[in-house]
Amino acid sequence: MDYSLYLVTDAFDYQEDAFLQVVEDAVKAGVTLVQFRDKTATSRDAYALAQKLKAITDSYDVPLIINDRVDLALAVDAAGVHIGDDELPVDVVRKLIGSDKILGVSAKTLARAEEAYQQGADYLGVGAIFPTTTKDSSLVTVGTLRTITSQVPIPIVAIGGIHLDNMDQLKGTGIKGISVVSEIMLADSVPDRVRQLRTNLAEILEVN
Repeated sequence: MDYSLYLVTDAFDYQEDAFLQVVEDAVKAGVTLVQFRDKTATSRDAYALAQKLKAITDSYDVPLIINDRVDLALAVDAAGVHIGDDELPVDVVRKLIGSDKILGVSAKTLARAEEAYQQGADYLGVGAIFPTTTKDSSLVTVGTLRTITSQVPIPIVAIGGIHLDNMDQLKGTGIKGISVVSEIMLADSVPDRVRQLRTNLAEILEVN
């Protein structure tokens, strides 16, 4: 599984067609994983949009992860689900989705990271590393990130406020990738931004 450039969606002010085009441009340019996150849509609307997203990601052989909603992930046969601290317990989610689907878990501490790993997580999203406006989240230091990557033997993805101008601070932390929202979703040119991120990532991940 390639976790290197992980796009988490946000509707922002996009109409549906424009939103889907941004995602397609991103995966076409080199995003390796897409997470559908929508906290406001009805279940029916989220299901319809997730189906359209999956058609796009499938066409580029990019896994689609659903944020929080185990039922939605199963309904659209997504590649997996990502859960936070306030969702069902990790081991319960693992039982619900089975062994073949990807299970990602948000973690801010080593204790949470170790617990998630022991209960069946496939990867961890650790952050927010930098301040972010897309999610209300307390910050995790780069030192804590480095500690988690060194002690938990599953891929770690850094999340939260990551941009071209600060991602070099992640060199040597041991991460397997970065997760971004606005850096791609609000880019003037999505393909150009994805290519720039991938260029920077190549150096960061090589150092790691």
